[in-house]
This record gives sequence, structure tokens and C-alpha cells, in this order.
Amino acid sequence: MKWWQNAVVYQIYPRSFKDSNGDGIGDIPGIISGLDYLENLGIDAIWLSPVYQSPNDDNGYDISDYQAIHPDFGTMEDMNQLIKEADSRGIKIIMDLVVNHTSDEHKWFVEAKKSKDNKYRDYYIWRDPVNDDLPNDLKSTFSGPAWEYDEKTEQYYLHLFSKKQPDLNWENEEVRQAIYDMMNFWLDKGIGGFRMDVIDLIGKKPDEKITGNGPKLHDYLQETHELTLKNKDVMTVGETWGATPETAKLYSDPERDELSMVFQFEHMQLDEQANGSKWDLKALDLIELKKVMSKWQVELENKGWNSLFWNNHDLPRIVSRFGDDENYRVESAKLFAILLHLMKGTPYIYQGEEIGMTNRSIQSIDDVDDIESINMYKERLDEGYSKEELIHAINTKGRDNARTPVQWNATEEAGFTTGKPWLPVQPNYKHINIEAALESDESIFYTYKELITLRKENPIVVWGDYELLLPEDETLFAYKRSYENKTWLVLANVSKETKELKMPENNSIERVIMSNYGRNEIDLESIELQPFEAFVLELKRG
Repeated sequence: MKWWQNAVVYQIYPRSFKDSNGDGIGDIPGIISGLDYLENLGIDAIWLSPVYQSPNDDNGYDISDYQAIHPDFGTMEDMNQLIKEADSRGIKIIMDLVVNHTSDEHKWFVEAKKSKDNKYRDYYIWRDPVNDDLPNDLKSTFSGPAWEYDEKTEQYYLHLFSKKQPDLNWENEEVRQAIYDMMNFWLDKGIGGFRMDVIDLIGKKPDEKITGNGPKLHDYLQETHELTLKNKDVMTVGETWGATPETAKLYSDPERDELSMVFQFEHMQLDEQANGSKWDLKALDLIELKKVMSKWQVELENKGWNSLFWNNHDLPRIVSRFGDDENYRVESAKLFAILLHLMKGTPYIYQGEEIGMTNRSIQSIDDVDDIESINMYKERLDEGYSKEELIHAINTKGRDNARTPVQWNATEEAGFTTGKPWLPVQPNYKHINIEAALESDESIFYTYKELITLRKENPIVVWGDYELLLPEDETLFAYKRSYENKTWLVLANVSKETKELKMPENNSIERVIMSNYGRNEIDLESIELQPFEAFVLELKRG
């Protein structure tokens, strides 16, 4: 067994975690100060969003120097100290690896722009105009064309994200070697692995309009493994928006020597209209969610490994998105934690999720920080959408929802900073904060802590078979896990209504493992489930 198969990972978005010096920006010393809290929670690894040198056009995902720390976050000495302090608590640091693109301020691109025959020119993807226009109609994820014209050299360069994030040319062997050297620099510091940003795009063939899953993608990943990861006890997780179970097995089958696991987002796209974008909203269909989650549980067939998540720095808060953050915030937050953490795979907790932090509500585009939301707003306003529906979409799905500062206590600015925070603190920090959560045995925090302990102490959670029950029920999400003569039943009412349920008699109960309503006894022959009620039972054998 690999260490990451029964591990729980906690994602830190450094800018919003904890500020140590009063400048309003979270930093590495602030993270160090929070390690005791994370050790108490029980996590095994921290996925650290980028702390590298960056002009911050895309909040650090536009890197200008992979081997330097942004002064906002601290120094390389601080980084070394974080790795050391985390290690002393049994916590590994997973660095964010952003190698599909760099910043346009990276020295490679600064050189590449100087002339067509500069030695760094081929580090990026350049094309001539076609009929005095764009090379083709590829679009940027952040709205508009994926090509930007450079006046000096009279060519276009490719950027699948911001125009300040030019795409690297992975077909160039020198690019790949420079990336491997950088990865080994970090591995030599003792980190526990990498989260690989949009890694499914590195094999792109822009002339053929192929962006994800290009023909050489897996060759590149196998070469990466051979020259950086081989014989190292590290974890890798690739961000792959277009993954299917079939391609996930290619990435994560241990015999292929590529990645430990991937992030796939099929379950996170179910509240979007068909053929629309993330901004084209629709209500979640629980039957669809169960189908997708269950597909990923069973179809990897032990040839790959699952990641389990509801939240990250790009996604809205799950308690606001699929739960009820007004009337049943605590209950629904616990429900989604139970549903996820009892599945097979490696769970990820996004900072603040473990205390039930909620989405951010804004009234005007002037209150938005995120480049993706701002670009969408401008583009769709020109297309005739109303300001009201665009603000509603941003409040529902915008990335700022996840990026508000962590709420540590009820003091000014939620104890995040003594200065003015880079993004406003949520007004509800007075009652939703870490200090309050730690003081209440019934808090969401202790549900997460209990779930982490269950995973570590019960092989059934890590290795058990998965079986979906009641697949056509519109409000109940139920499944069984089975391993070595043990069977656990997870049952959740994903709705604001009470729900009558009668289960077959052969589901007799050995014990109640956990309940978000504090039940000690449950009768499956006839039970009324409360709104957003969830529990875990061990069933009797035979």
C-alpha cells in the first residue's frame, strides 16, 4: 500500500489561509502557525497552491520563477522551514506544479519575444497570421481568442488561459528537461509530491485544435516519471478536466508509471446546462450525481486510484452549492463530508470546508477579484446578458467564493490579518470560525476529524467494494462498502424535506458508526430521515 491511499489531503490557498505580518495577504509563516491545528484535524498532507514568484495575473498560477518564493508569501528559508515543521508533525507538502504555461514575465518568455531566432523562442508556441488574422479559432478558458499578437516579431503566441500565461511547448526537449530539473530541485528539499495543474493540456496540438489528451501526453508523463519521480515515495495528482474512467486508468495505473491519481470534474459539472459553460446554471439532479460518483467508484477496477473532493480554489463552497447554507448549514456540510469520505479514494479537504465556510455574495462587478469572472462578465454583457443574471452566476460559481480568508476567530477580520485583507472576510465570521468550531463537540470540524480517523483505522474505507443502493431515488444517496466480512451502509437524505424510508429486513444493524443528527439507535425497517440527515451503519453479517 502507498501512503497516499489511506491519506487525507488538505488544500491551502496561501493568500487566504493566515497572514503573519499584517499586510492582508496570507503567507508561509502564517501556514506554519496553523500546522498544530491541521495536525489536530488529522490530515497527512498539504496541497499548497502556488507560492512561487509571480506577477499574480491569475493569483500565482502565472509563474515567473519556479525556484523563487513570492515576497508576499515569504522567503525560501520560510519554505524550507514549512517543509521541516510539517514533516515533524507527519504532514507532507504537495507543491502545485504549473507547467502547461508560465507567466509572460518569466525569463524564458522575455527572451522568446526578443526575436524569432532567440534560443528560447521554441520554448513557447508561435504561429504566423492566417490571412492577416488569427491562426485559428481556438478559445481561451478565460474568454476570447487563445492567440495573442506580438507586434515586434509579427507572430501570435498561444495562451489557453490569460494572455499573460503563454503556453509552453512540450515538444521541445529542452523545455521538458528544464521542467524536470526544477521538479528535482523541489523533490530534493523533501516535499511529498506534486499537484499538476491542467496537466492534460501539455500534449496539445494547436494546429489540429487538440488541447486536452494530445497524442504524446502519456509519453510526456512517463518521461516525467522516469526522470523525476521514479523510486521516490511521493504522490502525484493531475488536474484533468476532461478525464473519463478509461483515461484515468491510463494516468493512474501503477504499472504505467505516470501519476498516482487524477482530479476529474464530471461530478462538478452536473449543475451546468448541457453544452453550456460553468456559468449556464441548472439545478443539481441527485440521480445524475449518484450515477457519476458511483461510476468513478467502480470503473477504475483497481487499475487506478480515485481522488475525492467537493471543493478547491476554483470551485464554489459545497455547502452553498449543493447544500443549504441558510437553514441547514451544519447538517448539510456534515452530510457532504460523510458521503465523500466514506468512498474509495484519497479525500481532499479545501481550507475552511471543515468548518462549513460559505459562498461569498457580491452586488457589483467592482467587488470581484477573479480574472475569469471579470472576463466572463464583460464578454456576456456585450452579448446581451443582464447585469443581474451575471452577478447571480458569479455568486453561484465564481472562484472568489472559495478564496475569501479563512475565518479563525470572532475578532476583527476573523483573525486572518491585523491589516486590510486582500479579499474581504465573509460577514458571517462572527459565528463561523475555527475557534468556535474547536469549542463545540457538535461542530462540523469534529465530523471531519472523525471521518479521517475512521479512514485510518478501518481498511473497509480504503479498500472496500462499493455498491450503490436506491439509484432512482430523487433525494436519498445510499451506498454500501464491503470488505472482509464487514459491510457498512452510508445513507443520506440530500434534501430540505423529511423522508420516509423502509429498508429490507436483511439490513439489520450491528452498530451506528456516526450520525450527523446524533442518533444512537436507528431502525431501518421504518425511519423518518430529517432534512440533510446522514448516518453510517455497520450491518450484521448473514
